[in-house]
This record gives sequence, structure tokens and C-alpha cells, in this order.
Amino acid sequence: MNKKLYKQRWQTRYEEPQFAYGKEPNEFFKQYIEQFTTGNILLPADGEGRNGVYAAGLGWQVVSCDLSESGKTKALMLAEERNVTIDYLVGDIEDLELKENSFDAIALIYAHFLPEQKRAIHAKLNNLLKSGGVLIFEAFSNTHIQLKKANPKVGGPSDVAMTYNIAEIENFCNGFDFMVLIEETIELNEGVYHCGTGSVIRCVAKKK
Repeated sequence: MNKKLYKQRWQTRYEEPQFAYGKEPNEFFKQYIEQFTTGNILLPADGEGRNGVYAAGLGWQVVSCDLSESGKTKALMLAEERNVTIDYLVGDIEDLELKENSFDAIALIYAHFLPEQKRAIHAKLNNLLKSGGVLIFEAFSNTHIQLKKANPKVGGPSDVAMTYNIAEIENFCNGFDFMVLIEETIELNEGVYHCGTGSVIRCVAKKK
């Protein structure tokens, strides 16, 4: 899948009337973001804003981004509904101009990138995070592909190269101290596109 088709996929999904993954934050993100002192947080691939809006409600200064204008529209609607403010940028994270060492936290929640972009994007995100800053990460693992075949409603990429494994995260996060790094099988109930048993990589790490 090329960049143009990938962008159109998300534009189309977020044009649907319902919130694709619901309005409530991801449970793993919610569990850990509440444990850290508020500051500036970046949420790439924040879609319709459920996680960014939740962080803003805790007092974080939020920069969300995604490929789709339709995602931004719904995220800002949700922010208004929850009486918070987020800064939402539309574009490919690889191309967005953001200041290095400027974020206290980065949350990657089901942020699955095209295989040819993965390494460069993770390297860029590492540079955007301050020393002592925190990464909160949850995404589908390589083994999730079989679960998706059995139950397409659980969602996730069909291309295994867009999923993750522990060794890959260790490699991408060289120079981090890991607080959590596990592969788990979990039950997802997030909107209409994350429903069922999934295999995920979960990570909380602090940049040295």
C-alpha cells in the first residue's frame, strides 16, 4: 500500500458517523499516562482524538497528529464536548516540522506505519522526546495476524511488516530504560473496529 492509498483509507474511515474506536481512551494509555507529571505530549496517529482529549483533561499540553482531515474534525468535536483544547496537526509525521527535545511524553497507540517508514519515524520520534521523557506504546504484534484472520473485527494491519515484536521495539528504543515491555493477548472492545482477542506489544520506556 502506498502513502496516498493509506491516507485515503483513514480519511474514509473517520468520515463515518460513529467514532471508529470509541470516545474513551485506550486502557493501557489511561493506566500509565495518569502516573506521570503533566507536560507536553505528542500523539502521532491520534485519529479521532480519544487519547489526546483524555490527556488534555488531565492537564497535558497536547499535540495530536494524523493523516486525515476527517480525524481532526472529529477530534476537535470531541475536545469541545469534553471542554478541553488540543493542537491537532494533519500530515505525515515524517514530514511535520516539530522541535527536537520538546516533548515530555510521546504516546503511540495503534500507530502502525508503512514498512518503509517505520525505522525513520521511530528515530524522529526519539529525537522529539526530551531526555527523561516517556514513551507509552501499544500496537499489534506479529502474531496478531493469525487472530485477525480468525476474527477480522479485531482490526489491525494485514501486512505483518506493519506490526511489531519485542526485539524491534528494543532496537527502535535503544537508549531507553524499559519499565514495561511485554507481548500480551488481550480482549479489545474499542468502538466498532477493535473488537475481540488481539495480540499486542505494550511498552513504557524512559529516554536516558
